[in-house]
Amino acid sequence: MAVDLNRVIEQVSKEKGIDKTIVISAVEEMMHSAARRTFGPERNIESRYNNEVGEVELFEIKTVVERVANPASEVELDEAHSKYDPDAQPGDEILIKLDTATMGRIAAQAAKQNLIQHIRDAERKQIYNEFKDRKSEIVSGIVQRFERKNMIVNLGRTEAILPEKEQIPHERYRQGDRIRALILEVELSEKGLSIVLSRTSNSFLMKLFEQEVPEIYEGIVEIRQCAREPGGRAKVAVYSKDSDVDPVGACVGMKGTRVQSVVQELRGEKIDIVPWTDDQAELVCRALAPAKVSKVIIDEDEHAMEVIVPDDQLSLAIGKRGQNVRLAHRLSGWKLDVRSDSEAEEEARTARASLNAIPGIGDINAELLYQWGFRSAEQLADANENNFEVEGISPERARQVIHAAREWVAKKRAEQVRRGDMANNSAGTSPAPDSIVEPTPDTQAVTATETAASDGNAEDAEAE
Repeated sequence: MAVDLNRVIEQVSKEKGIDKTIVISAVEEMMHSAARRTFGPERNIESRYNNEVGEVELFEIKTVVERVANPASEVELDEAHSKYDPDAQPGDEILIKLDTATMGRIAAQAAKQNLIQHIRDAERKQIYNEFKDRKSEIVSGIVQRFERKNMIVNLGRTEAILPEKEQIPHERYRQGDRIRALILEVELSEKGLSIVLSRTSNSFLMKLFEQEVPEIYEGIVEIRQCAREPGGRAKVAVYSKDSDVDPVGACVGMKGTRVQSVVQELRGEKIDIVPWTDDQAELVCRALAPAKVSKVIIDEDEHAMEVIVPDDQLSLAIGKRGQNVRLAHRLSGWKLDVRSDSEAEEEARTARASLNAIPGIGDINAELLYQWGFRSAEQLADANENNFEVEGISPERARQVIHAAREWVAKKRAEQVRRGDMANNSAGTSPAPDSIVEPTPDTQAVTATETAASDGNAEDAEAE
């Protein structure tokens, strides 16, 4: 029996990957639980594993006293001298060995369940300690089964879950397929051990490059920023600490072998690699590649950029369903408004005309206001003259300009109200059927807008 217990402890330790001392502690706890069921919880019982004889020994701890007040925890001095320790003194604690053969079947069964639970808990803690330091690492496993579109992956010693939201769209796996994923979360709770995997995380893409590109692994090349639409397209901004190492070339590899390995792992996801720069406008231009950028207007307060591209590059800059500009926004962190040259010129012409229409403003002041972001007389009229700062316009001149704008806007609005009243008074009169109605300036503007909208839709359709 002693040999069997030693062999069992050794076998469990190897199979579960648990330290032998932990298994022994679980066995001691099992025997202690069974002893309390058999002898009663009021008795002070201790269990110890004896490695030499290969068994768990049970001892009852009692205090030596002159006169016993509590038989469950005390023993009389004379009895202690005669039965246990001739040298015992009052106040000493003595260990009285208990007979384990008297333990019943129910206690033994309960002890067995306790042992199994302790072994499971110890195994979970062991696996948790193994995986908790491996967060953000790539692991390989076998697809075990599917539960409500969530994938259960066998990692060898334990199982992990790949939730539906962390799976790349349109990827299909079957039971028994090998899969690679990033460890996203490792948690140990009362319900057990939970390991969550991800294939859509930006870190997964970055770790794949780290595995394929030695320069990234060695720290010579850094991935400064990454943006993905999993399964579609990704953009990666890279930077080299060594001026002799081309970061883009290092990631692409000879004949594109390195980046193609990453693309294959991601099942065909297109990857754009751009060199990182601290110049945010230049970074946005590179992120919008392959489209060419004509001009960038930066609004620091709104953390936004207006990007002007040639007319024939607009569809390329926006990308299919806006994918290219979305990824450029995520990569740079700036709000991006992409427009064509013709659209920007038309808006600039309209804005300058609106500002020039203000009496006494002058062409120079109108151009200065336009360059500082004012796009209409109404916008200038709403400005706060106390916080108005435009380089080239003095505070006194600024107040005059704003007052002129407010008077002009008020006059326009009053005129519009008067025209509306006149139109309402003549609403009962309609032209003869055969008469020809000349289009008013408003009608022409609506027609031009509708035409421009139609042209825009046509461009979007062509891009699609």
